[in-house]
Amino acid sequence: MRTTARLLTGTALAAAIIGLGAQGAFAGNFEPLEIFPSPASAGETVTVSTTACGNNGRGVGDARSLGAGEFRLSPGTHKEVAVGRFRVPHGTHAGHYTIDVTCKNGRTATGELHVRHHPGPIGHVNTGVGGSVGPDTTQIAAGVAVLAAAAVGGTLFLRRRASGAQGS
Repeated sequence: MRTTARLLTGTALAAAIIGLGAQGAFAGNFEPLEIFPSPASAGETVTVSTTACGNNGRGVGDARSLGAGEFRLSPGTHKEVAVGRFRVPHGTHAGHYTIDVTCKNGRTATGELHVRHHPGPIGHVNTGVGGSVGPDTTQIAAGVAVLAAAAVGGTLFLRRRASGAQGS
């Protein structure tokens, strides 16, 4: 009975080690690609970075899935990080898009960019400080009248004070 248990345990352990080795080999071929910002909006510039390209690494990125085409990666400010940028085209629909990078050293990196729909403001903005639709001529005329009355009143006060006709 003990021999059977040892055989089964040994077989299970060997299968687990082989499975881990296969995962390690697969993980070495595809490295993560950091994408910022994600989610992004149409028209926004997106920065990607990866350590897959190695020290002073270079590569080519592929953002054709969302219509941005290819972009270049070059060494970043941090050691062993390659960085590239592309702009999300206007008119890109909301959704998830795969971004791939192929490094000169033969390694690849893959990431997913989430594009959100950001329509921008529609109509006028009610801030409480005037309108954005157009000028109101009645309010402009009232404001001019108030300013003119203040100017006339101030002028009369200063002339009266200068002539010495103050009430004691």
